[in-house]
Amino acid sequence: MKVFVTGVSGQLGHDVMLELQKRGIEALGADRSGKSTEFPTVALDITDREAVEKTLNSIKPDAIIHCAAWTNVDGAEAPENRPLVEKVNVEGTANLAQMAKSLNAKMIYISTDYVFSGEGTAPWTPDDKSFAPLNFYGETKLGGERAVENCVEKFFIVRIAWVFGENGKNFVDTMLRVGKTHDEVKVVNDQIGTPTYCPDLARLLIDMLETEKYGFYHATNEGGYISWADFTKEIFNQAQINSKVVPVSTAEYEAIAGQSVAKRPKNSRLDKSKLTQNGFTPLPTWQSALSRYLASHTPSKNV
Repeated sequence: MKVFVTGVSGQLGHDVMLELQKRGIEALGADRSGKSTEFPTVALDITDREAVEKTLNSIKPDAIIHCAAWTNVDGAEAPENRPLVEKVNVEGTANLAQMAKSLNAKMIYISTDYVFSGEGTAPWTPDDKSFAPLNFYGETKLGGERAVENCVEKFFIVRIAWVFGENGKNFVDTMLRVGKTHDEVKVVNDQIGTPTYCPDLARLLIDMLETEKYGFYHATNEGGYISWADFTKEIFNQAQINSKVVPVSTAEYEAIAGQSVAKRPKNSRLDKSKLTQNGFTPLPTWQSALSRYLASHTPSKNV
């Protein structure tokens, strides 16, 4: 099997490439620069349809794992950024989906709980179609889902939430930095979900590729639903940081931040039971994931 991975300079794409290497699976990565020193990588602008066609027809992969995306949620709200956000998240995804169809390749598209309304308390199920994105980022990720579903026969659409990994900035790094320099930290306690650790997710994605159990899935770590404040408390506990966590509401936090930000879902609970129903091994607990992340973490890199 030959696998083509987009977004290899990001957290998830990087760990997907590592997992493919571990398993001895032939893989080629892509990002805008093509300058990765870790992996075989080509430069590719996924919004350039002709370039995508030329590159994929040359490589002829058996599978495409699409990790590249515009992920700056607040930045996506800016009117001047919206055309590019849509171009990357919708048109870029459609370009890859069309090539997956042309090559009869499997395709994994990474999506998000932001395609839902974020209301209520019931976990969102993978095949729920009651989409109601709260912000422009969510709208474009839903657009990407539809581009894949309507074009590719052999697709996996995997929704995740609260991602953290070694190769990039993330919430854990931010809390480590702030906790070491402040006696107390105010953190939101009315947004509920579960973290997703990139190496654990990468393992699951490659497990999926080795099957034909296509469709929609939700994948975050196990360990229960928590708030961002709960997550921060565990980060400080495991990292032995004495800063006090002060829980605040989303409204209170936005008032403290003093800036307008994209609306966030309060309910990011994702129902992952479809994984075990289809024979996939769930991700380990988020507490275990955090412990492994902190043990392997290079503070000078991201903090």
